[in-house]
Amino acid sequence: MRGLIAIALVVVVALIAASSTLFVVTEKDQVIIIRLGKALPEPITEPGLHMRVPLIDKVRLFDKRWLEWDGDRNEMPTKDKKYIFVDSYARWRITDPLLFYQRVRDERGAQSRLDDIIDGATRNTIAAYDLIEVVRTTDRPFEVTGELAELVSDQSEFQIQYGRDHIAEEILRKAAAITPEYGIELADVRLKRLDYIESVRQKVYDRMIAERKRIAEKNRSEGQGHAAEIRGEMERELKRIRSEAFRKTQELKGAADAEAAAIYANAYSKDAELYAFLRTLETWEKTLGEDTQLLLSTDSEMFRYLKKAR
Repeated sequence: MRGLIAIALVVVVALIAASSTLFVVTEKDQVIIIRLGKALPEPITEPGLHMRVPLIDKVRLFDKRWLEWDGDRNEMPTKDKKYIFVDSYARWRITDPLLFYQRVRDERGAQSRLDDIIDGATRNTIAAYDLIEVVRTTDRPFEVTGELAELVSDQSEFQIQYGRDHIAEEILRKAAAITPEYGIELADVRLKRLDYIESVRQKVYDRMIAERKRIAEKNRSEGQGHAAEIRGEMERELKRIRSEAFRKTQELKGAADAEAAAIYANAYSKDAELYAFLRTLETWEKTLGEDTQLLLSTDSEMFRYLKKAR
């Protein structure tokens, strides 16, 4: 019984010793050994089971994968004195864990150091280019609608020589030349977002509003011109219709008067005396009212028929 207990104690002690002596390095990690406060010169980068001196060595793990750096939104001036906010991001990894530990200690220190390096490179590079170079990637001509054609008829001011991608590559080149001093490899830097500062943004909005008002005024003016043309055409057509109607009316009246004259002439040729009498009666009917008093001379044609009737 005592022998079994002794064997169990030996196994437990062996396991404790093994756990404090052996450690595992995975595929995503790399390790440096800190012995009595000093880092050993040879880092461990291969995955597997490794040994250390218990109570003397400490293991520091560092990530071997690509890591993300997301910068702050900073205000920067361009070469043409336009102040903008620039938001950028980058990808980096630890290539020399020993140097990394000696210079920045851990990922938090690396992030802080990258803030200084990348932000500084971004600020210096942005200041060397005009705003249009920072905003545009290519000098592809704008797709301009008809109503905006006059406003951007001259696109020469929008032509670029380098473009945003070139600027991002220059930022990467400048920053990547510094990061190896800290055991860091910088793989990519991108401009995530660009934005005007508030004062410039308001001026841009005011310009956009003014341009839209100009387009609206142009459309209103063209509409009023078209309306005037339509009204003029309508008035001309109305005058033509009225003139044609008046002409036809006069023709009908002339034809009617001619036909009436022919009827009168035919009636007169058959019985001139009766025709004269009927015409006289018609005249009386048109001229005499209910309370009309008529004075006739004895030799009047109208009195002549009254005299004959008596």
